[in-house]
Amino acid sequence: MSNTPSASTVPDPAASQRRIRARGRSYLALILSPEAPLDSWLQALDAQLARSPDFFRSRPLILDLELMTPDAAGLAELQEALRQRGLNIIGIEGGQRDWPALKGWDWPSRLNGGRATGPVALPEEPAPAPLTGSGETLVVEGPVRSGRSIENPDGDLIILGAVSSGAEVVAAGSIHVYGPLRGRAIAGIAGNAEACIYTTRLEAELLALNGYYMVSEELTADWIGQPARIQLQDDQLILHPLDAERR
Repeated sequence: MSNTPSASTVPDPAASQRRIRARGRSYLALILSPEAPLDSWLQALDAQLARSPDFFRSRPLILDLELMTPDAAGLAELQEALRQRGLNIIGIEGGQRDWPALKGWDWPSRLNGGRATGPVALPEEPAPAPLTGSGETLVVEGPVRSGRSIENPDGDLIILGAVSSGAEVVAAGSIHVYGPLRGRAIAGIAGNAEACIYTTRLEAELLALNGYYMVSEELTADWIGQPARIQLQDDQLILHPLDAERR
């Protein structure tokens, strides 16, 4: 039998010099803090999901058990109850793995580097059905309220009003918001790296262009509340003033 290493096991001298590419990407995660009694809290959560199903859809969530006690009724079944509701739990905080009720839980990997961004307003009224455009440009006359999702998969999106916190506007092309942008704006979803986001008042929870994200905590104080144009350059979101005299 030959002792010659096979081709798959022969070390590649260039491997140690090969560059490993990595990029950062930020997501806005919500923190859910369940309270006892859990059956009542789950009923309230169901009511919230009925009012605004798009608000939680595909959004990463962190479960904070700080308000829970080890012997809280229903705690052992809580994780499965949240999964059945389609919630995307990416992290758990506040509880202890040695609590008997948590022995059967599936614990996600610990997350590091997150920073709090303050309370997020949840929608108080039922959200209308998502509005989807069918032409090159979709124009929405009036504000986009919390919990509402508007998408134009074919072109630009123009909002003649504010985008509230908890609302989401999505477009294959550019997004123009003629009012305060406080919710989430996601442009260039069809791979359009030239798409931009425009707003007369920048207060966004999340900005995204062609898959690259910026969250509210990354906005410096001199940009908040200002008119701005956001574009993608070298895989980074870059902010420019709409008012030429501002800078």
